[in-house]
Amino acid sequence: MSEVAERNRKAQEAAYGEPLSEIFGRLREAFGLNQAGLAQVLGLSAPMLSQLNSAQRVKIGNPAVLGRLQQLQELAEAHQAGQVPADQIASRLDTIRSSTGAMTRTTRAHQVADDATVVAGFRNLLRAVASGAELRSAAELLAEDHPRLAEVLRVYGTGPTEPAIEHYTRHKDLF
Repeated sequence: MSEVAERNRKAQEAAYGEPLSEIFGRLREAFGLNQAGLAQVLGLSAPMLSQLNSAQRVKIGNPAVLGRLQQLQELAEAHQAGQVPADQIASRLDTIRSSTGAMTRTTRAHQVADDATVVAGFRNLLRAVASGAELRSAAELLAEDHPRLAEVLRVYGTGPTEPAIEHYTRHKDLF
C-alpha cells in the first residue's frame, strides 16, 4: 500500500472508527452485495466507492450517503442479532436506497426540534464515529467510574430508539 493510501486509511479510521474498506467489506458480506450493488444502495458511483474503498479518497462528502451508510450498518447489526429476518433484508435495502437524507429549510426564525429528532441526531453522531461494538466496549470501560456516561453510550449508541427518546425526555430539562 502506498504511503498516501496508508495515511488516508488512518484518516478514515479517525473519521469513521475504522477504514472504509473494512466497513464496506462487512456490509457487502452481510447483504451479499458486490461493490457495484453496495454503491447503488449508498447512492455513490461505483468509481467513487472504489476510491473510498482503496483509500484514494478519505471522506464521504454527501451527508445523505453517510446517513445511508449508517442505516446499512444498523441493519447489518440488527440482522446479525436476529432482530431482522432474512426475508425482510431486500425491502429494507430498498428503503435505505430510496432515503434522501434531504434537509429542508423552515421560514421560522427558530425551530425547536422534537425529542425524536434530537435523539436521532445524537444517535447518528455516535454511530458515525464508532461502531456498535466500540460503543458497547466504551460503555463497559466507563461503567464502574462513570455509570451515567456509560448509560448514555448504551442507550443512545447501541439501544433501540424508544428507550433513548424516553431517556432524553427525562433528562432534557436538566440543561
